[in-house]
Amino acid sequence: MKIGIIGAGNIGGNLTRRLTALGHDVSVANSRGPETLKALAEETGATAVRAEEAARGAQVVVVTVPLKAVPGLPAGLLSEAAEGVAVIDTGNYYPRERDGRIAGIEDEGLTESRWTEQHLGHPVIKAFNGTYAQDILDRPRPAGDPERMALPVAGDDEAAKRTVRALIDELGFDTVDAGGIDDSWRQQPDTPVYGLRAGAEAVREALAKASPERPAAFRG
Repeated sequence: MKIGIIGAGNIGGNLTRRLTALGHDVSVANSRGPETLKALAEETGATAVRAEEAARGAQVVVVTVPLKAVPGLPAGLLSEAAEGVAVIDTGNYYPRERDGRIAGIEDEGLTESRWTEQHLGHPVIKAFNGTYAQDILDRPRPAGDPERMALPVAGDDEAAKRTVRALIDELGFDTVDAGGIDDSWRQQPDTPVYGLRAGAEAVREALAKASPERPAAFRG
């Protein structure tokens, strides 16, 4: 599968490592240019590209950049992606630590991923936002293993959600359908499922326990 990864931090870098190891054709980009990704490309066999090229022909695109950077992504980012491309959003809102106050989230009540969707002009699937980056490398398990972790996956596009869930299964993790993008507040920072290392049943229970009240630390 052709996969574009936009953002080469901890999550983006480790997804690049795992997905190339699984045989996928991965293009990876960051905000500083492909020349800064030479080491990652040499390590993994991924192709380092500019951000505007990362989605070209891709069947899956992973957007894993700070939320405040989303409006600055290239216009028409997904215009040359494959038809029916599944877009994974790993983003979280950290207004005090990193992102500053975002009015659409604070005043309009949008979830992080709905706000991201509006900027990208394309539906997204929220996944990996509460996953420890090192777990992507260290904690894959075969299907049926009692220690296999499950990840919540939210999104409105059912076909794209199936694609993403299948890819996560290939990576060595179970998934739990966490509902639509308007339900994705259930997996945002400081909810019971955020950072949870557990199986599918515990993830379902954690999602059900979530409160829609955003904690003060995660308000601008």
